Amino acid sequence: MTAVVVTGTDTGIGKTVFSAGLVQALGAQYWKPVQSGLEDETDSQIVARLSGQPILPEGYLLQLPASPHLSAEAEGVEIDPDRLSLPQVDSPLVVEGAGGLMVPLNREMLYLDLFARWRAPVVLCARTQLGTINHTLLSLKALRDAGCTVVGVAFIGDAEPAVEETICQFGKVAHLGRLPMIADLGSAPEGPIGCAALAEVFAEHIGLDLIREALS
Repeated sequence: MTAVVVTGTDTGIGKTVFSAGLVQALGAQYWKPVQSGLEDETDSQIVARLSGQPILPEGYLLQLPASPHLSAEAEGVEIDPDRLSLPQVDSPLVVEGAGGLMVPLNREMLYLDLFARWRAPVVLCARTQLGTINHTLLSLKALRDAGCTVVGVAFIGDAEPAVEETICQFGKVAHLGRLPMIADLGSAPEGPIGCAALAEVFAEHIGLDLIREALS
């Protein structure tokens, strides 16, 4: 079994679309350990729509769109990390976290603690907007302090070469590419249309060599 974790510096930065592109490019399966919020498309549904690849069932499906620990408490549930062991599959596995690294799963454990337990390589997604240098460098430090292997940073948004270079220099981390925002990947494009659009942009902008090497 080979797995790579996709996490981000914050919520809503585009890591689900990045995950879909990575799943498609690797011919991988996708797993979202905890889904918080069921009003709109879930992350698994988005990845299924945009990748056309197999999706594993979530460990926890929670109604409230909030931090997993708060969503679980609203339903009288406590998330048990022992239920969130990495699934054993025969193909590469892309696992997407929720929000950032310091998002609590319960009152004793953060997502970062779960990543450290898994010992799987991590791709950190970072937006290119103002504030990303601080958020990204802090996230890289947290990952390394926890003993996680960082494959590199994948940027999402408009090109900011000086900012991206600064992060890679100070963070001593590989630049995996930059995925621009794609206008037509909302809920409308379905099946092959959305898959093809994402695949084309992902192949043009994201390098897979280091990710494949980490999975080997």
